[in-house]
Amino acid sequence: MIRAPRHEARPWWIAVALAVVLILIAVLVLWHLRQDAVDEEARELNLLSAALTDEIDRGLQGAEEGFKAMRAELSDGRLPLSGPEAVRALHTRADLMPLVSMLWLIDSEGRVLSASDPVQPPDFASFRPGLTSLTDDGFALSRPFTDPVAHETLVALGVRFAGPRGASGGWIFGAVPAATLLGAFSVARSTPDARMGVFRSDGVRLAGSIVPTPRLDEVSVAERLAELKGIEVRRSQDGVERLVVSHALPRWGLVVLLTRNLDALLATWRQTAWLTAFGIALLVTIAAASLAIVQRANLRRTEAQQALERQLGRASKLEALGTLAGGVAHDFNNILAAIVGFAEMAQDTAPKGSRQARHIDKALQAALRGKTLVERILTFGRGGAHTATVFVLEPVVEEVLTLLAASLPPGIVLERRYEGPGARLCGDPTQVFEAVMNLCNNALQAMPNGGVLSIALERQRVATTRVLSHSQVNPGNYVTLTVADQGTGIAPDIMERLFEPFFTTRAGTGTGLGLAVVHGVVAELGGAIDVQSAPGKGARFTLYLPESAADVSAHEASLHHTPIGAGQALMVVDDDPGLVSLTVEMLKGLGYEPVGFTDAGTAIEGLLADPNRFAAVITDEVMPRISGTQLAKSLRRRALKTPVLLVSGYGGALLASRAAIAGVSRVLTKPVQRVELAHALAEILH
Repeated sequence: MIRAPRHEARPWWIAVALAVVLILIAVLVLWHLRQDAVDEEARELNLLSAALTDEIDRGLQGAEEGFKAMRAELSDGRLPLSGPEAVRALHTRADLMPLVSMLWLIDSEGRVLSASDPVQPPDFASFRPGLTSLTDDGFALSRPFTDPVAHETLVALGVRFAGPRGASGGWIFGAVPAATLLGAFSVARSTPDARMGVFRSDGVRLAGSIVPTPRLDEVSVAERLAELKGIEVRRSQDGVERLVVSHALPRWGLVVLLTRNLDALLATWRQTAWLTAFGIALLVTIAAASLAIVQRANLRRTEAQQALERQLGRASKLEALGTLAGGVAHDFNNILAAIVGFAEMAQDTAPKGSRQARHIDKALQAALRGKTLVERILTFGRGGAHTATVFVLEPVVEEVLTLLAASLPPGIVLERRYEGPGARLCGDPTQVFEAVMNLCNNALQAMPNGGVLSIALERQRVATTRVLSHSQVNPGNYVTLTVADQGTGIAPDIMERLFEPFFTTRAGTGTGLGLAVVHGVVAELGGAIDVQSAPGKGARFTLYLPESAADVSAHEASLHHTPIGAGQALMVVDDDPGLVSLTVEMLKGLGYEPVGFTDAGTAIEGLLADPNRFAAVITDEVMPRISGTQLAKSLRRRALKTPVLLVSGYGGALLASRAAIAGVSRVLTKPVQRVELAHALAEILH
């Protein structure tokens, strides 16, 4: 009988120990994630509470200044105590005072002398502190009362005043709508479970959605308010745990509370915890089943291991093939870049029509064919680059709609509006096709119950820089492509992450790459995106795509014109010294003053040492330690606006999107011909 080697045996207690360790680690990580979630929400709630409390404080200070002015006018007789003139004066002052909506003058016996509105003032006993104990600069707040005309809850402010020329004084009452004490809370609150309440320090609730339970009298509420210390987690009498943030206003005898339901706050964390628990249970189950199989038959386990090794070997071969293809293509691109660059410079020195010139032409043609081959390899391995051509946009859009029309779901109506006949773009029409298709598919998925899918094309002249929802559009002539639906709309929190790669709201059915590709295509074309949407009101995506004034023949003719620089200093960054030397020599021939660097870190130090020295940076993407896009991000973080020209053998929409987010001005594909480099530099410099 064949026996498995003894060293392969694993006692059952090792599996149990590993499971216990895994559970402990998971519990520790989940606990830290929970604390981080609570702490983060506490910080946000505290900032909101502080801002709202400050807003209340400033509003009450403004009202107090208005009362002071009225007291001065009453004491010197400029403001009459009663009569039609007093009513008009009170109405005018109520309109001018912040927070206050109506005013009363009350004599020392508690009678109403005059009022801006025909509404009874609150009872004297409802004020705290008591009105009779108020000092000259004291300030009292009443319990909430209702305006029977407007059916609005009000809170009164009370201050003393002295009568003119020794006459007996009284009190000025000012009514404040209770809802105004909440300030901008209804707009600023981040979630539906967030609540706000404004209380007097004696436990009387003046405004807000925080309502004490019937079992809590005002004395108990006041005691609990006094116990609160900034930010706490408390369990209420209904058994619900809440995050509570409090800010006191001792000057006015107020306490401002903001709360969030801890259960709702930790909803995402609980999902993570359940998934983690399920994963651990699954792993433990698999481990136990594997251990039982091992104990029953060592031979079967050995055979299973051998089969698994064969499968892993096949998978590794396929993965290695893709990696090898991408790696070889990338390295070969660097070799081709040197061949193309030096061949172009040799062309300049060879006599026209000579055998030498013809031989160089043939070598250059072979190198360019090699470039095409590399693009195919990269497409197989990791996604390749795209070439730019001048093309008419309308037929591309129509091709997408023709494909969609053949398989539209029931209830979907397709609307076209083309108002830009003959509008041309300079780019890859295949990429644009993919972007339009992704937008239309997203719109269809947003309308499961049917609706209208509208696609519009029009020319637009942008005179000044505009800030759009997700980017900025610079002055120029554009073709706008609008895709609108009548679907479910986009929530504000999702709008912020709309174009992030791998972010999707369709769990299990979406890859999160559709809109990321759209963003990359638009960025590669030099355009911008505007998104307008609201939950339940559909969405409208508008792409601003730079219009090309050239036709195909003009575009090809422009390649024969090589723009020359004016002696600008340029920084060249590449980890390949040979390519640095080639690019430096090529740029000198184009009229620039290049300086080469083979280390991105040293290049950044050089830019920081003299930010105004270099007019632009030309950098490779794939470099040790710091990539080209990371270099661009580093410059933008340090507020350096130097244009960055990124050169890479890995093209495509995702690289263009990543480069645009990093602040890269243009992306070129290796190997770069001199005329491409000259045109790109002329564009970003001028």
